[in-house]
Amino acid sequence: MKAIAYESGGVETLAISEVPDPVAGPGEVVVRVRACAMNHADVWGHKSESPRFDGPRILGRDVAGVIEEVGEGVECWAKGDPVVVAPGVSCNVCFHCQHGQHADCPEYGMLGAKVDGGYAELMKVSAMNLYPKPDNLSYEEAASIPLVFITAWRCLVEKARVQPGEWVLVNAAGSGVGIAAIQIARMLGARVVTTASSQEKRERGLELGAAAAVDYTQEGWPDMVVRATGGGAHVAVDSVGGQTLMDTFHAMAYAGRVINCGFTAGTGMEFDWGAFRGKRLALIMSFMGSNSYLHDIMRLAKDGRLKPVVHKVFPFSQVQEAHSAMLNRENFGKIVLTW
Repeated sequence: MKAIAYESGGVETLAISEVPDPVAGPGEVVVRVRACAMNHADVWGHKSESPRFDGPRILGRDVAGVIEEVGEGVECWAKGDPVVVAPGVSCNVCFHCQHGQHADCPEYGMLGAKVDGGYAELMKVSAMNLYPKPDNLSYEEAASIPLVFITAWRCLVEKARVQPGEWVLVNAAGSGVGIAAIQIARMLGARVVTTASSQEKRERGLELGAAAAVDYTQEGWPDMVVRATGGGAHVAVDSVGGQTLMDTFHAMAYAGRVINCGFTAGTGMEFDWGAFRGKRLALIMSFMGSNSYLHDIMRLAKDGRLKPVVHKVFPFSQVQEAHSAMLNRENFGKIVLTW
């Protein structure tokens, strides 16, 4: 089969090669990949000279496709079924997995990192990771859902326990997590203020349901949030990290909850303990979420209450251009690769 395996180096190292076809083992299926959405994790390796893996790894965490082969013991799926693949890989037997908290499993990893992912014509995966693809979604749209919507769901539903009428600050309206968080917060009855660096992205955030949008590149942007919300946000979802996370403290109402789920801007920061303690804030770190959340998310996507946003679709032959577009932050929504 054709695949793109990455070990180290810049985007120029990404190329299609021929590798052996995967074979489904007991409890596994082989999925013919129709679409694979990109995430920041797919391009992080280009930012470091150190190899990410002990050998080549087929990237790609978010996959939608059709079952090609069913392994021994798999009874709920058949060849030809259209599916969406949950990106998390865990042991499924530990305390955390048994309680549905797969992302807290000591053995947790993701497709495209711990095991080979979706930058290939065929991908082998546990049948436990499969969910039916809603008929109203294209393969490109369906592939744009799992990682970012699971992450945002955990932040808002599990960690923050958002209540109707609360103000939710969503940093980076154009990011995958930002797009998902705006929609989920609105669905929960919250009011949303979001941030983005460009007027176009702020307008798109408003179209998704945000009540206000501010430019986080402007000095004093947290004060704009405080004014827009009439006193500060009760909850913040931040996938940016860096100085943005520190500035977020100043945008919060007293006793607010700040949920961080990523560091796309890096981990370097000077922690402002004064602002943090002075406002009695809670900082909660979140990472991915239970694969089971995809049941609720896909049901809501099928009903049209949650909608993925696709920025652009590239053929896998243009994978270098796709990675460059993400590195240059050109996208509002997901960049998707297809065969």
